[in-house]
Amino acid sequence: MTRASAHVERPRTDQVPRPTRWLLHGGRPASRWLIRRRYDVHVHHAERFPARGPVVVAGNHVGYADGPLMAIFSPRPVHALTKVEMFTGPLGWFLRLAGQIPIDRFRVDPGAVRTSLRVLRDGGAVGVFPEGARGAGDLDRFHRGAAYLAMVTGATVVPVTFLGTREPGGHTDSLPAKGARIDMVVGEPVPFAAVPWPRVRDEVTARSQELHRAMLAGLSAALDETGRSLPGPLPPGETEPDPGDDVTEMERHD
Repeated sequence: MTRASAHVERPRTDQVPRPTRWLLHGGRPASRWLIRRRYDVHVHHAERFPARGPVVVAGNHVGYADGPLMAIFSPRPVHALTKVEMFTGPLGWFLRLAGQIPIDRFRVDPGAVRTSLRVLRDGGAVGVFPEGARGAGDLDRFHRGAAYLAMVTGATVVPVTFLGTREPGGHTDSLPAKGARIDMVVGEPVPFAAVPWPRVRDEVTARSQELHRAMLAGLSAALDETGRSLPGPLPPGETEPDPGDDVTEMERHD
C-alpha cells in the first residue's frame, strides 16, 4: 500500500494537515547540546530504533522532561502526544512549532488521533505515554492508544524507559538537579500488523495487554541494566486525574 492510498483508509487522513516539522527536525542538535550542558543524558540501545517506517514510541512517564527528551533524544524526531492543558501562552506556541500534538485525555479526541495517524502514514514517529499522566513510571496504568495507532498503521512500537527525570519525592513539575544523570533506555521493538477497519475493541484491548507485558519486561531490564530505581509515587495531592477505562484497570478486576 502506498502512502497516498493509506491516507484514504478509515479513519481518513488525506485532508489532515501535518504537524509543523522544521523546528523538531532542524533544532534537535542544538537542543541536545543545550540539555547536555545541564544534564548527563545517556541513550541506551539506540540501534534498536527502526531507521525508517512508522514508529510509535511508547514511554513510561516519570517527570516533566520525558516528552521533550523523547522528541529530542530519540534516534529519529518524535511528534509526542502532549496534554492539551500545556498548549497555552508561549509554551503552547513553542510546542506547536516543535510539532507536538495536543490531546484531550478526558474525551475521545479524533483530531489528535487523525494527526497521529497522518504522521505515521507518512512514515514518521509518534510518541505516546500509555500511563496517561506523570507518576511513579511503573506502568501500573496502561491505556489503549499506543496499540490502536500501531494496529491502524502497522507501525512498530518502540518502548522507551525514562529514569532520572524526577528525583524521589520530587513534585509533578519538578526537574532533576543540575548535573543529574538521565537514562533513556530503548527497549526491544514490538511489531504490529495493520488491522483493517473495523477494529474490534476487544482486539485492541488484547494487543494493548500484550504491549503492556512487553513494556513491563523492558522496564525491568532497564532497571537491571542501569542499576537505577524509579522515583516512587508523586507527593500526596499531586496525582494527576486519570480518565479511567485502562486495560490495567480491567486486569485488576478480572
